[in-house]
Amino acid sequence: MRYAEFLEKRLFGKAELLAMSQGNLVDDPPAEFVRLPAPPMLMIDRVVELTRDGSRGRIVGEQDIELTDWFFHCHFRGDPVQPGCLGVDAVWQLIGLYCAAAGAPGAGRALGCKEVEFAGQIRPYNRLVRYEVDIRRFSMLKDSGSAVAIFSARVLVDG
Repeated sequence: MRYAEFLEKRLFGKAELLAMSQGNLVDDPPAEFVRLPAPPMLMIDRVVELTRDGSRGRIVGEQDIELTDWFFHCHFRGDPVQPGCLGVDAVWQLIGLYCAAAGAPGAGRALGCKEVEFAGQIRPYNRLVRYEVDIRRFSMLKDSGSAVAIFSARVLVDG
């Protein structure tokens, strides 16, 4: 796909996310363009919503949970749970994709977050994780050639 088409996309399937992790989704990308992590660190299977409204927006991604997911075999033996940091990383992956889809320059890497609160677990018997990210403010910083997204996110397990 061409870069202009990428900027108009509102949904991304697994094949497109994998192509983005390999750097070959867009035929004519800008000099520095977002690249998602490759599996097994790619924590989203699809983007089901991407909307922009000025400096605000929203991106929603989903992850299918499988008994064979790599982290269940080591975290923790006999008591498997998806590490919370991988949920945080999924949100960061979505933010990087959002920034790129908004035309921001750069590689789409997170520089930090202010506050994280966990209120549940993702277990092997769960089926679907939904990552909902509401962009409260998005700004492109022309002088530095970077972008900033201020957001809040929720991670929902099986609804």
